[in-house]
Amino acid sequence: MKKQLATLALAIAAATPALAAPETFTLDGGHSFPRFSYSHFGYSVQMSRFDKTTGTIVLDKAAKTAKVDLVIDTKSVSTGSDTFNEHIQGEDFLDTAKYPTATFKSTKVVFKGDKPVSITGDLTFKGVTKPVTLKVNNFVAMPHPMLKKDAIGADASVVVKRSEFNAGKYAPHVGDDVTISIALEAIKG
Repeated sequence: MKKQLATLALAIAAATPALAAPETFTLDGGHSFPRFSYSHFGYSVQMSRFDKTTGTIVLDKAAKTAKVDLVIDTKSVSTGSDTFNEHIQGEDFLDTAKYPTATFKSTKVVFKGDKPVSITGDLTFKGVTKPVTLKVNNFVAMPHPMLKKDAIGADASVVVKRSEFNAGKYAPHVGDDVTISIALEAIKG
């Protein structure tokens, strides 16, 4: 009887699929760029980006959980103008001398089916931390065709008030609402 139970237990264990473990993906800095846009005196919507971002994403596909941890080098701001890059790095806006990085750390990721649809977390700019919820507009998980490793990609966005992060100079003429859009790719391993 004990032998039959042991055999049955082994058969059940062999037939049970292995549980997926969380996988860690490292941001691909050449394909991950947070962008931000805002109204400039109502004339146009200005778009800029940060050229250097690092971070990790831990994804457990089976459990439908994830953690996102990003660090943005605020000195890497790219507006399209060297003069404006220096201006926006000043105390009135990013104050990169005092705050050379901004961070986002997730606290909750909501999935619909196999894909994340929103990421709530703490955004820190200029020493101010506020909870925000990014809407995930696109998510892909598949093997990278060139690197032959598992990879993920996503586009997510949120609107914040820059005045809430001590960067409200010229508001409301220069828009207080800033759309942050994050395009990212990350590689497993």
